[in-house]
Amino acid sequence: MDEKEFDYLNVIPLVDVMLVLLTIVLTTSTFIATGGIKVELPKAEASEELAAIHPRTLVVNKEGKLWVDSMEIPLEGLEATLADADRLTPIILRADKDIPLQLFVDVYEALKRLGFTTLSLQTEQQL
Repeated sequence: MDEKEFDYLNVIPLVDVMLVLLTIVLTTSTFIATGGIKVELPKAEASEELAAIHPRTLVVNKEGKLWVDSMEIPLEGLEATLADADRLTPIILRADKDIPLQLFVDVYEALKRLGFTTLSLQTEQQL
């Protein structure tokens, strides 16, 4: 009985599986990088990427809810949450463009009372 040798190896199913895995990884990494809290950032022409080491992130959504590093807290608890943080730690504020100005000022004042020196407002680049 003669055995037939393989002339080639069909790699198309392998490529299909790898493309599906690549899609899953890219989708997941995009979600992780942008964060899970939906915020519509204001536009600015001078937007730039921050290259800070381990900044703390504050997020204020349209409803006025506040998160510190993905942990929801009330505005009154902001100072207690950041009380033990190093004052040289950069703070990135991601605030929805439709929040009341007074809420933004309240968050800003709380950070200044704590003595943080580096506060950045994250925006999207206006095209």
